[in-house]
Amino acid sequence: MEKMKLKLLYSDLKSDIDIIEQELEKAVNSSSDLINDASLHLLQAGGKRIRPIFVLLGAKFGEYDIEKMKDVAVPVELIHMASLVHDDVIDDSNMRRGRPTVKSQWNNRVAMYTGDFIFARALEYITKLEDPLVHQILARTMVEICNGEVIQIEDKFRLDQGLKDYFRRIKRKTALLISSSCELGAVAAGVDPKTVRHLKRFGYFVGMSFQIIDDVLDIMATDKELGKPAGSDLLQGNITLPILLLKDDPEMQPYLVKVFAGTLTETERQNMLQYVRKSDAIEQANKMSDKYLKKALQEIDALPKHPVKKKLRDVALFMGKRKF
Repeated sequence: MEKMKLKLLYSDLKSDIDIIEQELEKAVNSSSDLINDASLHLLQAGGKRIRPIFVLLGAKFGEYDIEKMKDVAVPVELIHMASLVHDDVIDDSNMRRGRPTVKSQWNNRVAMYTGDFIFARALEYITKLEDPLVHQILARTMVEICNGEVIQIEDKFRLDQGLKDYFRRIKRKTALLISSSCELGAVAAGVDPKTVRHLKRFGYFVGMSFQIIDDVLDIMATDKELGKPAGSDLLQGNITLPILLLKDDPEMQPYLVKVFAGTLTETERQNMLQYVRKSDAIEQANKMSDKYLKKALQEIDALPKHPVKKKLRDVALFMGKRKF
Protein backbone atom coordinates (compact mmCIF):
# COMPACT_ATOMS: atom_id res chain seq x y z
CA MET A 1 0.00 0.00 0.00
CA GLU A 2 2.76 2.48 0.97
CA LYS A 3 4.71 1.64 -2.18
CA MET A 4 1.58 2.31 -4.26
CA LYS A 5 1.15 5.71 -2.56
CA LEU A 6 4.70 6.63 -3.49
CA LYS A 7 4.16 5.60 -7.11
CA LEU A 8 1.11 7.88 -7.26
CA LEU A 9 3.28 10.82 -6.20
CA TYR A 10 5.39 10.51 -9.33
CA SER A 11 2.83 8.96 -11.69
CA ASP A 12 3.67 11.60 -14.32
CA LEU A 13 7.17 10.08 -14.45
CA LYS A 14 5.87 6.55 -15.01
CA SER A 15 7.02 6.27 -18.62
CA ASP A 16 10.54 7.40 -17.65
CA ILE A 17 10.62 5.04 -14.66
CA ASP A 18 9.57 2.22 -16.99
CA ILE A 19 12.55 3.04 -19.23
CA ILE A 20 14.85 2.84 -16.20
CA GLU A 21 13.33 -0.51 -15.18
CA GLN A 22 14.01 -1.88 -18.65
CA GLU A 23 17.58 -0.60 -18.50
CA LEU A 24 18.06 -2.21 -15.08
CA GLU A 25 17.03 -5.56 -16.54
CA LYS A 26 19.60 -5.13 -19.32
CA ALA A 27 22.25 -4.03 -16.85
CA VAL A 28 22.01 -7.13 -14.64
CA ASN A 29 22.12 -9.46 -17.62
CA SER A 30 25.25 -11.61 -17.49
CA SER A 31 26.85 -14.30 -19.64
CA SER A 32 26.98 -16.36 -16.43
CA ASP A 33 23.62 -18.05 -15.84
CA LEU A 34 24.31 -18.17 -12.12
CA ILE A 35 25.05 -14.45 -11.74
CA ASN A 36 22.22 -13.64 -14.13
CA ASP A 37 19.71 -15.61 -12.03
CA ALA A 38 20.98 -14.12 -8.77
CA SER A 39 20.90 -10.54 -10.10
CA LEU A 40 17.40 -10.93 -11.53
CA HIS A 41 16.27 -12.48 -8.25
CA LEU A 42 17.28 -9.26 -6.49
CA LEU A 43 15.84 -6.96 -9.15
CA GLN A 44 12.49 -8.76 -9.20
CA ALA A 45 12.19 -8.38 -5.43
CA GLY A 46 11.26 -4.81 -6.27
CA GLY A 47 11.97 -1.59 -4.41
CA LYS A 48 10.76 1.98 -4.21
CA ARG A 49 13.35 3.22 -6.76
CA ILE A 50 13.76 6.36 -4.64
CA ARG A 51 17.28 7.07 -5.87
CA PRO A 52 16.43 7.03 -9.61
CA ILE A 53 13.42 9.23 -8.86
CA PHE A 54 15.66 11.81 -7.21
CA VAL A 55 18.01 11.70 -10.21
CA LEU A 56 15.08 12.56 -12.46
CA LEU A 57 13.65 15.24 -10.15
CA GLY A 58 17.06 16.88 -9.76
CA ALA A 59 17.48 16.89 -13.55
CA LYS A 60 14.16 18.69 -14.00
CA PHE A 61 15.89 21.94 -12.94
CA GLY A 62 18.08 21.75 -16.05
CA GLU A 63 18.04 20.26 -19.55
CA TYR A 64 15.99 17.13 -18.95
CA ASP A 65 16.61 14.24 -21.32
CA ILE A 66 15.56 10.77 -20.20
CA GLU A 67 17.98 9.11 -22.63
CA LYS A 68 20.81 10.83 -20.80
CA MET A 69 19.28 10.62 -17.33
CA LYS A 70 18.78 6.86 -17.50
CA ASP A 71 22.57 6.51 -17.69
CA VAL A 72 22.74 8.28 -14.31
CA ALA A 73 19.66 6.77 -12.68
CA VAL A 74 20.57 3.16 -13.50
CA PRO A 75 24.04 3.20 -11.89
CA VAL A 76 22.84 4.79 -8.64
CA GLU A 77 20.18 2.09 -8.29
CA LEU A 78 22.73 -0.59 -9.17
CA ILE A 79 25.03 0.69 -6.42
CA HIS A 80 22.14 0.51 -3.98
CA MET A 81 21.30 -3.03 -5.09
CA ALA A 82 24.91 -4.19 -4.81
CA SER A 83 25.20 -2.78 -1.29
CA LEU A 84 22.06 -4.70 -0.27
CA VAL A 85 23.55 -8.00 -1.50
CA HIS A 86 26.75 -7.35 0.46
CA ASP A 87 24.76 -6.20 3.52
CA ASP A 88 22.85 -9.46 3.60
CA VAL A 89 26.09 -11.43 3.65
CA ILE A 90 27.56 -9.29 6.45
CA ASP A 91 24.33 -9.47 8.49
CA ASP A 92 23.65 -13.13 7.62
CA SER A 93 20.13 -12.13 6.53
CA ASN A 94 17.88 -14.77 5.03
CA MET A 95 14.93 -12.56 4.05
CA ARG A 96 14.58 -9.20 2.30
CA ARG A 97 11.30 -7.68 1.10
CA GLY A 98 9.57 -10.95 1.97
CA ARG A 99 11.81 -13.03 -0.28
CA PRO A 100 14.94 -15.12 0.32
CA THR A 101 18.13 -13.08 -0.03
CA VAL A 102 20.72 -13.92 -2.68
CA LYS A 103 23.02 -15.39 0.00
CA SER A 104 20.14 -17.51 1.31
CA GLN A 105 18.97 -18.66 -2.12
CA TRP A 106 22.52 -19.51 -3.21
CA ASN A 107 25.44 -18.92 -0.83
CA ASN A 108 27.80 -16.22 0.44
CA ARG A 109 30.33 -16.59 -2.37
CA VAL A 110 27.68 -16.27 -5.08
CA ALA A 111 26.21 -13.27 -3.25
CA MET A 112 29.56 -11.48 -2.96
CA TYR A 113 30.40 -11.97 -6.65
CA THR A 114 26.85 -10.94 -7.62
CA GLY A 115 27.27 -7.72 -5.65
CA ASP A 116 30.67 -7.11 -7.24
CA PHE A 117 29.19 -7.73 -10.70
CA ILE A 118 26.39 -5.22 -10.08
CA PHE A 119 28.90 -2.63 -8.80
CA ALA A 120 30.96 -3.13 -11.98
CA ARG A 121 27.87 -2.67 -14.14
CA ALA A 122 27.23 0.66 -12.41
CA LEU A 123 30.70 1.86 -13.37
CA GLU A 124 30.20 0.64 -16.93
CA TYR A 125 26.95 2.60 -17.29
CA ILE A 126 28.30 5.88 -15.96
CA THR A 127 31.09 5.87 -18.56
CA LYS A 128 28.43 6.76 -21.13
CA LEU A 129 28.56 10.29 -19.68
CA GLU A 130 31.64 12.35 -20.54
CA ASP A 131 31.45 14.85 -17.66
CA PRO A 132 34.37 14.03 -15.30
CA LEU A 133 32.51 15.63 -12.37
CA VAL A 134 29.79 12.97 -12.68
CA HIS A 135 32.44 10.25 -12.48
CA GLN A 136 34.10 11.92 -9.49
CA ILE A 137 30.82 12.21 -7.56
CA LEU A 138 29.90 8.58 -8.18
CA ALA A 139 33.40 7.29 -7.33
CA ARG A 140 33.49 9.34 -4.11
CA THR A 141 30.06 8.04 -3.16
CA MET A 142 31.09 4.42 -3.70
CA VAL A 143 34.20 4.91 -1.56
CA GLU A 144 32.14 6.38 1.28
CA ILE A 145 29.55 3.60 1.07
CA CYS A 146 32.34 1.03 1.41
CA ASN A 147 33.78 2.96 4.37
CA GLY A 148 30.31 2.95 5.88
CA GLU A 149 30.02 -0.81 5.52
CA VAL A 150 33.30 -1.30 7.39
CA ILE A 151 32.18 1.13 10.12
CA GLN A 152 28.94 -0.84 10.48
CA ILE A 153 30.93 -4.05 10.94
CA GLU A 154 33.13 -2.36 13.55
CA ASP A 155 30.08 -1.03 15.41
CA LYS A 156 28.24 -4.36 15.57
CA PHE A 157 27.16 -5.35 19.09
CA ARG A 158 28.86 -2.22 20.47
CA LEU A 159 26.85 -0.48 23.16
CA ASP A 160 29.66 1.94 23.99
CA GLN A 161 28.69 4.16 21.06
CA GLY A 162 26.90 7.49 21.00
CA LEU A 163 24.64 9.45 18.71
CA LYS A 164 27.64 10.78 16.78
CA ASP A 165 28.63 7.21 15.87
CA TYR A 166 25.07 6.40 14.78
CA PHE A 167 24.67 9.50 12.61
CA ARG A 168 28.10 8.96 11.03
CA ARG A 169 27.05 5.42 10.14
CA ILE A 170 23.67 6.23 8.59
CA LYS A 171 25.17 9.13 6.68
CA ARG A 172 27.38 6.69 4.77
CA LYS A 173 24.87 3.85 4.76
CA THR A 174 21.94 5.77 3.28
CA ALA A 175 22.07 9.55 3.13
CA LEU A 176 25.11 9.94 0.86
CA LEU A 177 23.70 7.89 -2.01
CA ILE A 178 20.37 9.75 -1.89
CA SER A 179 22.26 13.06 -1.74
CA SER A 180 24.45 12.02 -4.67
CA SER A 181 21.39 10.95 -6.66
CA CYS A 182 19.97 14.47 -6.44
CA GLU A 183 23.38 15.98 -7.19
CA LEU A 184 24.18 13.69 -10.12
CA GLY A 185 20.86 14.29 -11.86
CA ALA A 186 21.31 18.03 -11.57
CA VAL A 187 24.97 18.05 -12.67
CA ALA A 188 24.24 15.82 -15.68
CA ALA A 189 21.40 18.15 -16.70
CA GLY A 190 23.62 21.24 -16.55
CA VAL A 191 21.98 22.83 -13.51
CA ASP A 192 23.74 25.87 -12.00
CA PRO A 193 26.11 25.18 -9.06
CA LYS A 194 24.00 26.99 -6.42
CA THR A 195 20.92 24.92 -7.23
CA VAL A 196 23.03 21.75 -7.30
CA ARG A 197 24.24 22.52 -3.75
CA HIS A 198 20.70 22.94 -2.47
CA LEU A 199 19.61 19.67 -4.13
CA LYS A 200 22.62 17.86 -2.69
CA ARG A 201 21.85 19.14 0.81
CA PHE A 202 18.17 18.31 0.37
CA GLY A 203 19.09 14.72 -0.51
CA TYR A 204 21.38 14.43 2.51
CA PHE A 205 18.77 15.67 4.98
CA VAL A 206 15.94 13.60 3.53
CA GLY A 207 18.23 10.56 3.47
CA MET A 208 19.01 10.97 7.18
CA SER A 209 15.31 11.30 7.98
CA PHE A 210 14.51 8.28 5.82
CA GLN A 211 17.04 6.01 7.55
CA ILE A 212 15.91 7.02 11.05
CA ILE A 213 12.32 6.17 10.09
CA ASP A 214 13.57 2.90 8.60
CA ASP A 215 15.19 2.06 11.94
CA VAL A 216 12.00 2.96 13.81
CA LEU A 217 9.93 0.78 11.49
CA ASP A 218 12.26 -2.16 12.14
CA ILE A 219 10.78 -2.04 15.65
CA MET A 220 7.26 -0.74 15.05
CA ALA A 221 6.16 -2.66 11.93
CA THR A 222 5.01 -6.26 11.89
CA ASP A 223 7.01 -9.21 10.57
CA LYS A 224 4.62 -9.40 7.62
CA GLU A 225 4.96 -5.72 6.73
CA LEU A 226 8.75 -5.88 6.92
CA GLY A 227 9.11 -9.21 5.13
CA LYS A 228 11.49 -10.27 7.92
CA PRO A 229 11.36 -10.51 11.74
CA ALA A 230 10.77 -7.17 13.46
CA GLY A 231 13.87 -6.19 15.40
CA SER A 232 16.17 -7.86 12.85
CA ASP A 233 18.63 -4.97 12.99
CA LEU A 234 19.31 -5.57 16.66
CA LEU A 235 19.36 -9.35 16.26
CA GLN A 236 22.11 -8.85 13.67
CA GLY A 237 24.06 -6.62 16.05
CA ASN A 238 23.21 -3.28 14.45
CA ILE A 239 22.50 -0.70 17.16
CA THR A 240 19.81 1.57 15.69
CA LEU A 241 18.57 4.85 17.17
CA PRO A 242 15.66 3.49 19.28
CA ILE A 243 17.97 0.86 20.84
CA LEU A 244 20.77 3.39 21.33
CA LEU A 245 18.38 5.62 23.26
CA LEU A 246 17.44 2.68 25.51
CA LYS A 247 20.87 1.08 25.95
CA ASP A 248 21.16 2.18 29.61
CA ASP A 249 17.56 1.33 30.53
CA PRO A 250 17.62 -1.32 33.34
CA GLU A 251 14.59 -3.15 31.91
CA MET A 252 16.08 -3.24 28.41
CA GLN A 253 19.52 -4.48 29.40
CA PRO A 254 18.51 -8.14 30.12
CA TYR A 255 17.09 -8.36 26.59
CA LEU A 256 20.31 -6.91 25.13
CA VAL A 257 22.42 -9.43 27.03
CA LYS A 258 20.39 -12.30 25.55
CA VAL A 259 20.45 -10.81 22.05
CA PHE A 260 24.24 -10.50 22.14
CA ALA A 261 24.55 -14.04 23.51
CA GLY A 262 22.24 -15.36 20.80
CA THR A 263 19.86 -16.85 23.39
CA LEU A 264 16.81 -14.59 22.93
CA THR A 265 13.65 -16.70 22.56
CA GLU A 266 10.74 -15.85 20.28
CA THR A 267 8.59 -14.92 23.29
CA GLU A 268 11.36 -12.68 24.59
CA ARG A 269 11.71 -11.05 21.16
CA GLN A 270 8.02 -10.16 21.21
CA ASN A 271 8.25 -8.87 24.78
CA MET A 272 11.32 -6.80 23.93
CA LEU A 273 9.57 -5.27 20.92
CA GLN A 274 6.53 -4.37 23.02
CA TYR A 275 8.77 -2.71 25.60
CA VAL A 276 10.61 -0.61 23.00
CA ARG A 277 7.35 0.30 21.26
CA LYS A 278 5.87 1.65 24.49
CA SER A 279 9.02 3.56 25.46
CA ASP A 280 9.69 7.22 24.70
CA ALA A 281 12.64 6.17 22.50
CA ILE A 282 10.30 5.90 19.51
CA GLU A 283 8.99 9.42 20.00
CA GLN A 284 12.52 10.76 20.46
CA ALA A 285 13.69 9.04 17.27
CA ASN A 286 10.71 10.39 15.33
CA LYS A 287 11.52 13.91 16.54
CA MET A 288 15.11 13.55 15.33
CA SER A 289 13.83 12.38 11.95
CA ASP A 290 11.48 15.38 11.82
CA LYS A 291 14.40 17.75 12.42
CA TYR A 292 16.20 16.40 9.38
CA LEU A 293 12.98 16.46 7.36
CA LYS A 294 12.43 20.11 8.28
CA LYS A 295 15.95 20.93 7.07
CA ALA A 296 15.23 19.09 3.81
CA LEU A 297 12.08 21.16 3.26
CA GLN A 298 14.06 24.36 3.91
CA GLU A 299 16.44 23.37 1.10
CA ILE A 300 13.44 22.96 -1.21
CA ASP A 301 12.30 26.48 -0.29
CA ALA A 302 15.74 27.79 -1.31
CA LEU A 303 15.49 26.24 -4.79
CA PRO A 304 14.48 28.38 -7.78
CA LYS A 305 10.80 28.56 -8.62
CA HIS A 306 9.84 25.37 -10.49
CA PRO A 307 6.79 23.06 -10.61
CA VAL A 308 8.96 20.10 -9.53
CA LYS A 309 9.48 21.67 -6.08
CA LYS A 310 6.05 20.41 -5.00
CA LYS A 311 7.00 16.92 -6.17
CA LEU A 312 10.19 17.02 -4.13
CA ARG A 313 8.23 18.15 -1.09
CA ASP A 314 5.59 15.43 -1.51
CA VAL A 315 8.19 12.66 -1.89
CA ALA A 316 10.20 13.98 1.07
CA LEU A 317 7.12 14.07 3.30
CA PHE A 318 6.22 10.54 2.24
CA MET A 319 9.71 9.29 3.08
CA GLY A 320 9.72 11.02 6.46
CA LYS A 321 6.22 9.97 7.47
CA ARG A 322 5.82 6.50 5.99
CA LYS A 323 4.38 3.64 8.07
CA PHE A 324 6.44 0.80 6.54
